[in-house]
Amino acid sequence: MKVHIVMVEPEIPQNTGNVARTCAATGAKLHLVHPLGFKIDDKSVKRAGLDYWDKVEIEEHNSLGEFLEKYRPEERNMFFVTTKGKHVYSQANYKEMEEVFLLFGKETKGLPEDLLQKYIGKTIRIPMRPTLRSLNLANSVNIVLYDVFRQKDFEGLEEISGYFNE
Repeated sequence: MKVHIVMVEPEIPQNTGNVARTCAATGAKLHLVHPLGFKIDDKSVKRAGLDYWDKVEIEEHNSLGEFLEKYRPEERNMFFVTTKGKHVYSQANYKEMEEVFLLFGKETKGLPEDLLQKYIGKTIRIPMRPTLRSLNLANSVNIVLYDVFRQKDFEGLEEISGYFNE
């Protein structure tokens, strides 16, 4: 299984560094959609990713339009993660999918509204109390990404030695 984490116009370097570290730990491919709110060689990005940068497959895209043209949502298992999502992230059946794309928007605005409306059936959300705006971007990536791996019995990751009840 191949998982793609797509960060659309991320603004906070530490979030991107943390997501890169998670991608290194899981083998997920990281897509960075420009414009970025920082330089990719920024010290704070590198520091958050520690020494994992050489273990991350990264693809950069000049714009969201360029990304969508190359990786067409209609032809792929692509999910748009948003607080306005119509489905809970865990309701998607990733188990049968060979490839999954998870798109996350910038920290201050999320994904573009017109994109969400166009692909409303592919929008997913993380449940939370209604009085809060959103979770941290890096934490959101981790929650959804690890559910994909959980549904696939952590395929490709370190083997589990057993269950609690054994």
